[in-house]
Amino acid sequence: MATVSLRNIDLNLLVVLDALLTEKHVTRTGERLHLSQPAISHSLGKLRSLLDDPLLIRQGNDVLLSPLARSLQAPLKEILSQIETLLGKSIDFDPAASQRIFHLAMSDYGAAIVLPRLLVRLRQEAPLMRVVVTQGSRHEMFEQVLQGKLDLALGVFPDLSEEVVKEVLFEETFSCLLDRTTLGPDGTLDLAQYLARPHLQVSMDGCFNGEVDHRLRDKGLQRQIVVSVPHWGTAPGMIRGTDLILTVASRTLDELALEDGLVRLAPPMQVPAFNFVQVWHGRSRDDPAHAWLREQIRLASVAGP
Repeated sequence: MATVSLRNIDLNLLVVLDALLTEKHVTRTGERLHLSQPAISHSLGKLRSLLDDPLLIRQGNDVLLSPLARSLQAPLKEILSQIETLLGKSIDFDPAASQRIFHLAMSDYGAAIVLPRLLVRLRQEAPLMRVVVTQGSRHEMFEQVLQGKLDLALGVFPDLSEEVVKEVLFEETFSCLLDRTTLGPDGTLDLAQYLARPHLQVSMDGCFNGEVDHRLRDKGLQRQIVVSVPHWGTAPGMIRGTDLILTVASRTLDELALEDGLVRLAPPMQVPAFNFVQVWHGRSRDDPAHAWLREQIRLASVAGP
C-alpha cells in the first residue's frame, strides 16, 4: 500500500469506504448513504487510487474484500466512531430526524420476542431510522460484532472478549411441549419418561448438544435427539401427532394455543435459567444514536403488553 498524506484525503471518503466494506456492493452502499451509484463508483475509484489496492474483488457471483480491505475494516469503524464522538459531544441526538441504518442480528426467537414491540417504538419515535435484521449462529454473530458488520447482536453469549459489551435484557427458563395423547392418564412427565422418548431440538448449527444436554451430562445422563431444526418458530408445529418432546425457551410458547392437542409442562429436572442479552462493540459505547437504540431494545424486552 502506498503512503497516503492526510492532506489528500476527503474524510467523507472514509465514510464511503466503511459502507463499501460492509455492503460489498456499490448500489447498496449508495442506498445506505443516500448517494447515487455514480457517486459511489467515483469514490471507490479514488479510494483504490489513494490506497493502491482494489479493495473489492469480484470472484464469480461474489464480491470479496481484499486482504488490505479486511485489515482496515475494524480500525476504520473505531476511527469513525471516535470522530463521531469528538464532533458530537455537544450535539443532542434527535431520533425523530435520524436516518441511521442499524444492523442487528438475532434468531427468530429474539425476533419474535423483541422486534414487535421494538418496531412500534421505532415507528413512533424514529420513523426515518432503518433497521436491517439478519440471523446467524452464535459464533457468526459474535464475529460480525467484532468486525463492525453488526451494530448489535441479541442472543445467548456466555463467553465474550473484552472488546465487547454485554447487557442482560431478561432471564429465560425452559418448558417442554408434547402431544397430549402421548402422556399417561395422570398427564405428567417424569425423568425416566423424558430420557426414554425421542426429542426435537432447535439449533442454528445443527449440533445435537444444547444447554439442556449440558445439564443432563453433569448428572451422567443423556437424551435421544432425533431431529434438529434451525428455527424456534416452526418447531412447536412439528410436535403434534408425534411422540417427540420439544424443550425450548418458555417465551416461545407463551402465545401458542394449546387446545389443539399440545400440552406444556415443566422439565422433569432442574435446568438453570439463561440470560438473553444484547452485545455490542466497545467502539459504540459513546455513540448517542447507538445508546438510544439500546435503550429502545431494553424497553421492548420487558415482559408485558
